[in-house]
Amino acid sequence: MMQYKRRFGLIKVQSYYQMPIERTRLGPYEVDHLIGSGGMGEVYRARDTRLGRVVALKVLLSDESADPERRRRFLQEAKAASALNHPNIITIHDVGTDGGIDFIAMEYVTGKTLSQSIPPAGLEAGLALRLARQIAGALAKAHAAGIIHRDLKPANIMIREDGIVKVLDFGLAKLVEAGRLGDPDATSTVSQPGMIVGTAAYMSPEQAEARPVDARADIFAFGVVLYEMLSGRRAFSGPTALSTMAAILRYDPPPLEGPAEIQSIVERCLKKDPAERFQSMAEVKQALDAAVAAKATATEERVSSIAVMPFANLSADKENEYFSDGLAEEIINALSHLPGLKVAGRISSFWFRGKDVQFAEIGRALKVEHLLEGSVRRAGSRVRVTPQLIKVADGFHLWSERYDRDMTDIFAVQDEISQAIAKALELKFSPKALAHRRHKPSVPAYEAFLKGRYYIDKYTPEALGRAKENLEQAIALDPQYALAHAQMAYYYNLLAFLGVRPPREVMPLAKAELLRALELDASLPEAHALLGVVAAIYDYDWSEAELRFGLAMASDPIPSYVRYCYAPYYLLPSGRVMKAVSELERGLEDDPLDMNMRAVLGICLLDAAKYERAIAELRKILTMDQAHWVSHYALGECYACLGQWEEARSALDEAYRLAPYYAEVVGLLAGVLMRCGEPTRSEELAARLRGSDSVQWKAMGLATFHLVCGETEAAADWLKVRIEEHYGHSLFFTLWSPLAASLRAGSLWPALARAMNLPAFQAG
Repeated sequence: MMQYKRRFGLIKVQSYYQMPIERTRLGPYEVDHLIGSGGMGEVYRARDTRLGRVVALKVLLSDESADPERRRRFLQEAKAASALNHPNIITIHDVGTDGGIDFIAMEYVTGKTLSQSIPPAGLEAGLALRLARQIAGALAKAHAAGIIHRDLKPANIMIREDGIVKVLDFGLAKLVEAGRLGDPDATSTVSQPGMIVGTAAYMSPEQAEARPVDARADIFAFGVVLYEMLSGRRAFSGPTALSTMAAILRYDPPPLEGPAEIQSIVERCLKKDPAERFQSMAEVKQALDAAVAAKATATEERVSSIAVMPFANLSADKENEYFSDGLAEEIINALSHLPGLKVAGRISSFWFRGKDVQFAEIGRALKVEHLLEGSVRRAGSRVRVTPQLIKVADGFHLWSERYDRDMTDIFAVQDEISQAIAKALELKFSPKALAHRRHKPSVPAYEAFLKGRYYIDKYTPEALGRAKENLEQAIALDPQYALAHAQMAYYYNLLAFLGVRPPREVMPLAKAELLRALELDASLPEAHALLGVVAAIYDYDWSEAELRFGLAMASDPIPSYVRYCYAPYYLLPSGRVMKAVSELERGLEDDPLDMNMRAVLGICLLDAAKYERAIAELRKILTMDQAHWVSHYALGECYACLGQWEEARSALDEAYRLAPYYAEVVGLLAGVLMRCGEPTRSEELAARLRGSDSVQWKAMGLATFHLVCGETEAAADWLKVRIEEHYGHSLFFTLWSPLAASLRAGSLWPALARAMNLPAFQAG
């Protein structure tokens, strides 16, 4: 291998892509090793000695008589990219010169380029759409700032380990809108008329002919990239750059296979005449969103439906219920990926546990045609699973089987049951239906995970402690178990939600576990959704929240939990209350007996001032469970908003009896009692709030109390505490309540909105 010395002195490399054998500094950056090379320079991993962070250092390498145009293009990249602030665009930290050497310090991204990630047969359509929407969002942001990329290609698109896209290398960017970044009378370009710039296979026809370009050139390149993502092959190719450009100018690529909506997007992007393409990346993104919606609609047009009931635990050890429940849940997850089959949600199916209900009644309640029930018996390392498929209409058994296996075969049993059901219902079975389980944990780790998930749903302090122990055990036994990390994050989030520990203590722990889960499996929609929750209610980072929820909502199928997070923690805070209502209604179509989701629907309807609908939804819950305190609480708030104080007090008395530990129940009841002319009892409850040692409990309760009493300034003071301490789990239910309408319309609101990074959102 040949050696050669780099321009800035001490770095020596064994070959073009080998790590350097000597370390050196460039400005404040300690250079580590070469990580890539391109036409305009080389990129090194380096460390910022001032801040201690790792950066990607892009260095312009040239002789003393450097081409001024090359240097200008290099600095243009820094100027263009640094003007952009978007989660899908690489962040520029710094630009500088040391000893005549120009460099750019950028965000260091771990992951792969898109060109490294596309398999020979192309990406699955759902994944391609998820990535394409992020790329489109980045380009739309750049175009809005007057910047055209002009060299979009898979090698310039990084996919982080958690599935986030980063668009790189604005080295050929052109600033097209005067006044955006400098002299109001100047439009800066990096090329002269007649100069061909870009990469041949991804050029637009106008680039190939050295004609003037605008944002529609990026739209063409985006179409080429999307074509390659879906097919695994380039749209245009040839043995030379000239023959490739000739193909771009003269021919259309071979037709794509797959959904017609996506084909249509690609075809329109690749029109030779810019006037026939989409006219903006915003239009492209809208079309991609519509394609995702169409894909979801097509998925919903299913020919059959099923509910998987909790499997009976016939083991001698009654504690094994966690295992029988876990087996049923895994089968639900597998069946939900079968095309042509609607699967009722777990919460709704499990609601019938222990109830003496006829098959026909279950079918009507869940709107399904078939039920899968069964039993599980464990003895040592052996397990017997006996499932049976039943037709609801007549109670006939369509299929049954008995599996006597070793525990090490439990995943194979789950897959065999799913395949047998598909066959019995005459559905087309594809191996992709099993792709949701990308990692098969060890059996001990799997059992520990099932126990953790089983106990976490019980919400009691003792059960939560056992959940934590088991989840920690699952992770210790199998550190690569993404679902265990995601469930641990849910545990931490639950601690903050229940007020067991302050958000400042546990939400960063939740975030770390979620990022680890996505490093291991970037496809987990629940992990993206919960990261969206963390970004929204803890970090107040709405761009990150939008990105995470976009990834979660692009999954197929969309888990009801994702909608449960998306509606109240992103759509509601952004003022899109009826959109939140719509998403929750969609979630309830799959899981109609999920009382918590229906309660959130009721609260969102309340916040939209749709009182009659809100009351109707909340009363539906109470016909199923009179002890559902959230429904009593929300009913009380509905009546308070209507000025029906006696009805409000009655509902809130019941909520307080059931949940005297929940601060907002105490605060709302105290305020309503004051309105009912019972100041003594009201003051007793308010004093209980003021005397609490928990700042979180005090702030949540007193903010609500003062809102009901019409004491806007006092309410704003306590809401400020909630915002500063990141007590965000129910914050936006309070802020968007009609009880807070006068606050949102007054002079105190802008400061509160800014504290949550919400200045652009509607006040009411």
